[in-house]
Amino acid sequence: MSAQLAALLRGAPDDLRVWIEMPSRRNLVICLATIVLGFGSYGLTVGLWRAPTMGFYVALKMPALIFITLACNGLLNGMLALLLGSGLGFRQSILAQLLSFSVAALILGSLAPILLFMALNAPSPDAPNAGTAHANYMVIHTAIIAYAGVIANVHLARLLVVTTPSKKIAGATLAAWLGGNAFMGAQFSWILRPFFGTPGLEVAFLRADPMRGTFYETIWRSMSVITSGHPIEGFVALLRPLPPPHPSLKILHRPKSHQIMNDQNPTPPALPLKENHSTEPVLNQKATLSEIFECLLKHPHSLI
Repeated sequence: MSAQLAALLRGAPDDLRVWIEMPSRRNLVICLATIVLGFGSYGLTVGLWRAPTMGFYVALKMPALIFITLACNGLLNGMLALLLGSGLGFRQSILAQLLSFSVAALILGSLAPILLFMALNAPSPDAPNAGTAHANYMVIHTAIIAYAGVIANVHLARLLVVTTPSKKIAGATLAAWLGGNAFMGAQFSWILRPFFGTPGLEVAFLRADPMRGTFYETIWRSMSVITSGHPIEGFVALLRPLPPPHPSLKILHRPKSHQIMNDQNPTPPALPLKENHSTEPVLNQKATLSEIFECLLKHPHSLI
């Protein structure tokens, strides 16, 4: 079993390709057990700060959230993979996403002991600064979940590159899967709330009205409050591309050989990705989606 877990963490595309093209019951059981134990132990540390009972509830709900999202999106993601020309069938699509969730579960489960000590040493929910502690707690766990998600999806992207006809199709398939899983997962997490346990509210497995409202209504109302009743303008501002940097700003990670300027050439030329000889990725402002996807595969640490 340790060999299979090591293969998951290494994320070697050829090893993972065997898992989806020649699946075995043993590998399937390993993935399911990894998700249950990894997300369950992590969920325990998430809810333990509020109360031991809350920790037990979240330990049950975190793996349930993953399985519900995967079950509801399995057919949709399989159809999207076929429509995009990936060549992956329904079973292969579900297994590929199961592998991705397993990698995230391994990362979160490995961090559970550290987060357990953090929960035990954080201010209690009855402390005067419980509100600040709760906010910090949510931010820290959100960052940790995002980190695990990035690594898991990098593994999934590498797997799609070797199992699909081209990198363009692999990128489109990954984007479609992520969009569907994020859309459904956000709403299911809203229904299964609470996870962190707000100080002052009673500990419960579910809210008294779990089906009332949606995750997206909450985001809309929050944006409306932030923008003083103009949520549309707020979302437009978030989606608006950033302006180009001022010419006086130094470009990070540019190789020294391209930083030499003289009177005849006062401005260094734009660096395409293929001319980068440094250890860090360099993308110009007009980088295409395929260039960004290739950069992600070669330098996943640059996004963390």
